[in-house]
Amino acid sequence: MRLSKTTNYAIRILLDCALAEPNLVKVAEISERRDITLQNTFKIVHLLSRAGFIRAVRGRHGGVRLAKPASEIRIGDVVRAMEILHLEIERENEAGTGAPGQLAALDQLFDNALGAFISVLDEHTLEQMIKAQRKEASGGRAKTKVQRRTKTLAVSGSPARRQQAGHG
Repeated sequence: MRLSKTTNYAIRILLDCALAEPNLVKVAEISERRDITLQNTFKIVHLLSRAGFIRAVRGRHGGVRLAKPASEIRIGDVVRAMEILHLEIERENEAGTGAPGQLAALDQLFDNALGAFISVLDEHTLEQMIKAQRKEASGGRAKTKVQRRTKTLAVSGSPARRQQAGHG
């Protein structure tokens, strides 16, 4: 299942805010760092604020921050809020294109599938995503060094390689 771009961006914006905690983050900075247009960033920040995930502070030194700790923000709640809003907008746009209820069974099937998908995401918090991201970033560099050492040992230590090099 693919998430809408809005939901994907919303999670990225929340991650950005969580990494900056407790500081405010300027929407323009989020837009630039996350490579999201400024207009989309403002729109998504507004949606996240209405959903209670972030708090906006106006003014020259304003910005946005998480409305509650990252440990209390469930990824499923974010996806639910963003995807349901997205689906409602799509359905409003499609109103009048076909007989009402014509695809009700199909809509119900997809709604059930989305519910099952989101229930898995409910088991994970924003804080867990940040920890996993940090672990992956630090583990990735160490793994590369280990892989290099292993590769060097395999080339220099293998009897076939030593024989090919004339050391055997």
